[in-house]
Amino acid sequence: MADMSEPYFQHHVFFCLNQREGENACAQHGAQEAFDHCKQKVKTLGLAGKGGVRINKAGCLDRCAGGPVAVVYPAGVWYSYVDNADIDEIVEQHLKQGKVVERLVLPDNVGR
Repeated sequence: MADMSEPYFQHHVFFCLNQREGENACAQHGAQEAFDHCKQKVKTLGLAGKGGVRINKAGCLDRCAGGPVAVVYPAGVWYSYVDNADIDEIVEQHLKQGKVVERLVLPDNVGR
């Protein structure tokens, strides 16, 4: 039986990369580039892998109005970002130091 006291990843980040024909979606706001940048940054800093950080693609996360969005688990912190500087801040502050980047947190009332 697996030891359930420790999660496999300390942080698991999902980036919405959803695309929609004729509708606003994260893909139209640089989500793929942000995902690629985050994945490379985490790898370069040696944070990737078991006991560390995993960066994953996701389909629609149903928070389109705040897009582009990413969510960090197990904390369940939702972020909206604009550029790679925002991604760098999330990596440095949240994924590396465990501090939520309050200015980028997506308000709870933002949905689809």
